[in-house]
Amino acid sequence: MMRGMDERDRQDGAGRTRERILVVCTRYVGDTVLAIPFLRNLRRAHPDAVIDVFAERAAREVLAACPYHDELVPWERSRRGWFASLAGLRTTAAWLRGRGYSRAYLLKRSTSVALLAWLAGIPRRVGFASEVGRVLLTKAVSVPRGRHQVQAYLDQLRAEGVAVDDGRNENWVPAPVAARSAALLAALPADRPRVLLAVRGTDALRFWRFERWARLVEWLVHERGCEIVLCGAPLDAAAHRRLEAAVGPAVAAHVHDFSRAVPLREAGGLVARMDLCIGVDTGLVHLAASFGVPVAVLVGPTDPNQWSPWMTHSAVVRSTRVVRGPLARLRAWLRPHGERHLRWTPGRASMDDIPVADVIGCVAGLLPARRARPADPPPVMRTIDLRDGAFNYAVVSRSAAAVPATKPLAHAH
Repeated sequence: MMRGMDERDRQDGAGRTRERILVVCTRYVGDTVLAIPFLRNLRRAHPDAVIDVFAERAAREVLAACPYHDELVPWERSRRGWFASLAGLRTTAAWLRGRGYSRAYLLKRSTSVALLAWLAGIPRRVGFASEVGRVLLTKAVSVPRGRHQVQAYLDQLRAEGVAVDDGRNENWVPAPVAARSAALLAALPADRPRVLLAVRGTDALRFWRFERWARLVEWLVHERGCEIVLCGAPLDAAAHRRLEAAVGPAVAAHVHDFSRAVPLREAGGLVARMDLCIGVDTGLVHLAASFGVPVAVLVGPTDPNQWSPWMTHSAVVRSTRVVRGPLARLRAWLRPHGERHLRWTPGRASMDDIPVADVIGCVAGLLPARRARPADPPPVMRTIDLRDGAFNYAVVSRSAAAVPATKPLAHAH
């Protein structure tokens, strides 16, 4: 239920009126995770403002521990046809108008979102120029072809004259969630690497064949001594059972499905403890990257220039056979140098063209050989200079229990 706003929400500790900023996110997990650098830079630019994130359920769960917003405002859209959707839009806009937002950043590319912000009477509305609704924006930001999604979000701040940082990854695991995740994983052998598989997503065109996943799992278990971890929505459990059946009981003994035990809100606690994530282009892949977990992503119809794992040790596995539409070919012919800066050729590829050997080759470079895993992360040696020419070495523990709930568990690229 949408919460009202009292006078205390409008004022800071000195009694001054606080600016109110609305950020509209998409409903997808991956897109929302990639918006964290945007939220950090927005908070840095407006430290005293009230920053509310307007998002559907999945996005709210992903941002539950993010410290850069004041409130996660629920957005429950009608699914009963366009007339009900329009009526709901008008009702929601009226409610937003009463909260007194001075500006809105529309990270969701949607004409209906631009209309919502306009109907809400928000004076400054920043969004992307790629939609018909750009006429309803006060600042429409153009996105170059192949621009990574993180940079595209940050471009909205740049267009406002805000200096942004390097867009680094970060994410958070509250202490209770970390404890529950550790308890779940305690049953896994401590000396075997843990590999998270994201075998399904929202788009069937991004799926990879089950028999290929089975061959990859067999290689991971037999050749690299891995424990395979599965996590996702409860609806993914059927796909996970099919994968376990395909590998046979001996290999399936090393496959662990936590889909029903771990809700999306707590998935980060599990993902952060993985040694590697392998998956199709879906939200769990981007969630893993936000924790600095190495990632191998299998890409077909999506553009890896825009959706590749962000700022983590990663590999993109994609067919070399890329299909481009007539308009894309014409654009490339008219501007032959316009795509030189892109790492991957724009276009669509088929997941069926990705052989198991290519995935294994990429994974082998990301996954270390078998090694012993201590119960806690290895200690760090800190050098203390006592005097010239003499040093003392102190062991500094990195146990998860010592990590505060608000401290980001992030790793540089």
